[in-house]
Amino acid sequence: MGGAIDYQKVMSEIVFVNLPGPDEPTAGMSGGELMHGFLADLYKASPELRSYVDQLCLKWNIHYRHNK
Repeated sequence: MGGAIDYQKVMSEIVFVNLPGPDEPTAGMSGGELMHGFLADLYKASPELRSYVDQLCLKWNIHYRHNK
């Protein structure tokens, strides 16, 4: 188990999920690509589920970023 300084370092990182994500999983996708697709699909969920996901994202410092 890490010390307090490791905990602070982890909690200060920001994760960006670029939208749009992959629509379907394909053979040979990495774990990061699968997670990207999963999180992008959660963003498209019902308003109730999306509100819950947004609360979790704020807690874990995860931000959705729209690519234009």
